[in-house]
Amino acid sequence: MVEAVRLSFVRKNGGVKLERARAIVDLVVSEAPRPVSVFVADTHGELVAAATMDGAAPDTRLNAQRKAYTAARSDARTTRELADKVKEDAVERASFDPFFTFFLGGVAVFDGEERVGAVGVSGLPGEVDEQLALRASAATA
Repeated sequence: MVEAVRLSFVRKNGGVKLERARAIVDLVVSEAPRPVSVFVADTHGELVAAATMDGAAPDTRLNAQRKAYTAARSDARTTRELADKVKEDAVERASFDPFFTFFLGGVAVFDGEERVGAVGVSGLPGEVDEQLALRASAATA
């Protein structure tokens, strides 16, 4: 029974299913202390579900998308981890996909050990964006 529930949150192609993506969005929206944008991506960084809360700054949409894209496509579990990994190497940072971002708030979403997508949150201080994304990913696992 547990296996059936776990599999219900993963697409047949391995990406995060809409049901889980919407649950992540709903959790972030319900727990955010102020307006944010949230973007849930598949393993390619493509949209599965997203929301921009009333009152969120327009640039938070793109920032949330870039955070999710980065966490989905990099080998790091979070944008923080990726930023720490390359902070001393400007050449390596410059070699990354130009859509990558190193702002906090991008978190990979896993099904067990398999990366199935990512969530990006933007609109609050980076540490808060990151904590919202981490809680939403864990709560829907």
